[in-house]
Amino acid sequence: MSKILVVFGATGHQGSSIVNYVLNDSELSREYQIRAITRNINSEKIKQLKERVEVVQGDVLDRASLEAALTGAHTVFSMTTPDFGPNGLEVEYENGKRIADVAVEKGVEYIIFSTLPSASEITGGKYTRITPFEAKAKIEKYIRGLPIKSAFYCPGYFMEDFQSPIFLNTKKAPDGTWVITRNVPSTALMPIVDAVGDSGKFVGAILADPDKYEGKLFCAAILYSWEEIVAAISKATGETIVFKQVSSEEFEESLPGFQKMFTDAFRYQEEYGGFCGPESKKLIDWAAKNARGKLTTFEEFLKTHPVQLE
Repeated sequence: MSKILVVFGATGHQGSSIVNYVLNDSELSREYQIRAITRNINSEKIKQLKERVEVVQGDVLDRASLEAALTGAHTVFSMTTPDFGPNGLEVEYENGKRIADVAVEKGVEYIIFSTLPSASEITGGKYTRITPFEAKAKIEKYIRGLPIKSAFYCPGYFMEDFQSPIFLNTKKAPDGTWVITRNVPSTALMPIVDAVGDSGKFVGAILADPDKYEGKLFCAAILYSWEEIVAAISKATGETIVFKQVSSEEFEESLPGFQKMFTDAFRYQEEYGGFCGPESKKLIDWAAKNARGKLTTFEEFLKTHPVQLE
């Protein structure tokens, strides 16, 4: 009998990638039966998903629904969405903790959690405002202390983020060129990953050999400098785009929200060797080597995902 693989966020970037990867892999599709968890079982995406997998209603805030959703499950892919309220860190942590606790109570054998590192811990308290990083790191630490096997998927910034004008943050100059500003130099490295195209390749490796990867962290990304990112977008759009380094104060003024979080995030990565800390390149190389399949380059992504500059 197939093992039940519960996937949270099954219609999102990461979850949909895992669902599609497992369904299209001859080995994993025989070994696992997918159960997609969703709050709204009547959404259009879920209606399409129902044709291929089991769909169960579940809300991370409703413990009873989680208990029903995780009954009989063998493996759980768990993820949490950031909360940007005043107590966002604790809210996200409690959501991730609740999923893990119910999984243990229901006899689930394995949890794969989508995590991020603690910038505060890595920097000795210098950068403390990147709350999604801190919340996920806290959940990961909690899961590692539970009596259940676990592994961790740690994705870089999504290539899909560049389709958002807010994240891209371009401005048109009087001479007709486009300017991308950041509070780091153009040589600073950005860890990016095709979340929809490639998340399944990393999580699929864990699913195919869970004992080998128990306790392991897949730091999933390809490293690009901002100079390389801007060049790729320029080529894909046919527009002249230049990179401009500005002060953290000026960068914060250019963003409509979450300014301090992104200011800290970019500075942290530039100063401490990457989003997974000083060992980022080594960890990223290991993850790419162990992924099940070639990773999508940013240039390849841009060919099928047009970027809007405004």
